[in-house]
Amino acid sequence: MTTTKRASPDACTLLDTDHKKVKKLFTAYEELAHSKASGAPEKKRDLAMQICMELTVHTQLEEEIFYPAVREAIKDTDLLDEAEVEHASAKELIAQLQEATEVDEKFDAKVKVLGEYIDHHVKEERNELFPKARAARDLDLVAMRQQIAERKEELMADMSVVA
Repeated sequence: MTTTKRASPDACTLLDTDHKKVKKLFTAYEELAHSKASGAPEKKRDLAMQICMELTVHTQLEEEIFYPAVREAIKDTDLLDEAEVEHASAKELIAQLQEATEVDEKFDAKVKVLGEYIDHHVKEERNELFPKARAARDLDLVAMRQQIAERKEELMADMSVVA
């Protein structure tokens, strides 16, 4: 009987866990957007702000820790350039959502478009960037996972103080 050695959880695993969590939040928002339930606008705003917080922390983790390390370790950095541009677009929509005074059709549209951006971004990371990062010889993604987890805890604590 052969046993399959399972890879240790690494930075990519941790980042992908964030991706899955945010996907669930977008799905929940979409369900609320089509709901006629009372209190839906307040619930949508709360959910949208949670999405914004999760994405803000996630993008900061990638930009501070993951992307610079991967940029040093791989030759083809086009994917990282694209990811950073995608982050800038997402940050713009996040800012618009956070500044919105009304939860209206435009608000729903912005959340939907943000979700589409994030879906595209996640697919590129999962299918292209993470495999390249895992293949890089000089990149300790297991150690990086711990570094990202600790920084995430700090950022989430800071966000909850601000909120």
